[in-house]
Order: sequence, then C-alpha cells, then structure tokens
Amino acid sequence: MKSPEISVIIPFLNEEDNLPLMVAALEDYIPSLGVPVEVVFVDDGSADGSCAWLKQVEFRNFSAKLVRFSRNFGSHPAVRAGFMNASAPNCVWLGADLQEPLEIIGEGYKLIQEGYDLVLVQKNQVKVSKSEETFSRIYSAMIRKWAIPGYPEKGVNTIFFNEKVKNVLNANPELNSSVVLQVISLGFKQTVLNMNYKEREHGHSKWTFGKKLKLLIDSFVSFSFFPIRMVSVLGFVFAFVGALMALDLIIVKLFNIRPVTLGWPTLISVLMLGFGLTNISLGIIAEYLWRTLDAARARPVFIIDEVENLMKNEEG
Repeated sequence: MKSPEISVIIPFLNEEDNLPLMVAALEDYIPSLGVPVEVVFVDDGSADGSCAWLKQVEFRNFSAKLVRFSRNFGSHPAVRAGFMNASAPNCVWLGADLQEPLEIIGEGYKLIQEGYDLVLVQKNQVKVSKSEETFSRIYSAMIRKWAIPGYPEKGVNTIFFNEKVKNVLNANPELNSSVVLQVISLGFKQTVLNMNYKEREHGHSKWTFGKKLKLLIDSFVSFSFFPIRMVSVLGFVFAFVGALMALDLIIVKLFNIRPVTLGWPTLISVLMLGFGLTNISLGIIAEYLWRTLDAARARPVFIIDEVENLMKNEEG
C-alpha cells in the first residue's frame, strides 16, 4: 500500500446522521485526486452511534483512522489531534456536516503543488443567520486590525498546509488558542482560496455562541497585545482628564470664578467610573494570568482514549 499523500482531518461530535453521507461523498470524490488519501476521523466525545458506525464500515478508496477523545475537548483540540495523527505530509480539515465542498481537497492540493505552504479557505457564498454573519464580520475585522494584519476579510473557515507547516504546528501545541491564527502567525508562504459552501443537511451546528465568544477571547489573549495596551491608554487618558478636572476645581475655588457645587452625586459618579474601569482592567489582566497558569500547569491539550485503523476493502 502506498503512503498517503493527503490526510483529511474530520472532527465530529454526535454526527451519526451526517457521517454516512460524508463517507459516501469521500468515496466518490477521492479517486479523482489521483493520489493516496488518508482520512482521520476525530471523535470529540460523541455520545451517539457515530464511532460504532465508523468501525463497521469498509472503506474502499482511502485508508481511515479513528481517534477518540476521553471526553469533549472542543473542535480546535480535535483538529490538533487529527494533525498529530496524520500520516501524510499534506493536511486539511473538513467538518462532518458536508458544508465545506470536497473540492477544497483538490484545489488546496494544487496550490500546495504550486509552491504555497499554507492555503486559507474562506466562505464565498452560504446562507447563514444574521447573527452568525455579523459575528464573523466583527471577528475578522478585529483580528485583522489588532492581531494579524494579513487575516482575510471574510475570515478563514479551514486550512490546507504542507509538511513544513505541519511539523511546526505539531511541535508547538497551544492551550486555549486558535489553530488558524497560530498557523497564519508562523509566516509561511500563503494564499487564499474562495469556495462556495453548502447548507447543513442534518442536525444542528455545535458552534454555539459560548464557543464563538471563547474563540474571540482566546484569539485576542493569545495573539494580540491590544487589550493590555488599551488598558494602559485608558489609564493615561482618564488620569490626564482627572488631573485637568482637579486643576479646574482648584483654580475656580481659589479665584472664585463661579460657584462650585460639590456633593454625593459627583462622588458616586466618580466612584462608579473608577471601580468600573478597575474591574474591566482586572478582568483583562486576569485572562492573561489564566493563560499563564494554564501553560505553567502543562495540562494536556487533549487526551486520546484510543487510535484505531479502520477497515479498508483492498479490492476497492
């Protein structure tokens, strides 16, 4: 058996209805690539029959591997686990819900063959909710302005990269971080691939608002000094304004320019403003301290319960 040229990472969580469709689509598409392909399924703590179904399937046109977590760790740790267990030099990850067109594999591989180390895939057309579209635009704009200037305007949904990027990424796993931003920040030669996405056919997305918010916080805390700098700038601004206000009160009082009204409303306003800024500052600083604590404890990014080679029909 030839060694795989491309590893396709498919993280999933309770996708029993979508996996048969995904596997069937892969069986039809992969022969057109003309190179050996490996598919690494990563179970992120599923409680349905997804794994049982995968174990009884005979794959014809590609080799397959199942990586199982001991519990749910999240999509980015699942993607990292897939890359670490990938045998091929070139890697891409796709969702199990078939929203990403499989043509990403072929188009991405062509760009890698042309000399690019990293291909950033962004959605061109897809029907999404207004809130999801708004969040994506805000996230992309903030990342591009304050974290990574070269971040694509429409965001990055998945990535395709070669062995050079794979080795660096696998040697530097990060807790509470974005795989996409980490790879982009490495500085390898990259290009953008626009693809038209599809709507999800079965089930519902596990990409909840809470997970989106965590990604936003992780992205800034891990890849940007902007929050800390914002705290410093605000501190200087309010200190300067406070000094001017105090100087104004002193001058007005000394020279009796106008009546000065002092009392509890002014005191309460100043206290609320001061305590509010202090708490915001402490919250931002605490995010950095928490990441430092995570790194110091050296807890695993994920725990793999088992890795199993799945059946392949050699006659296929």
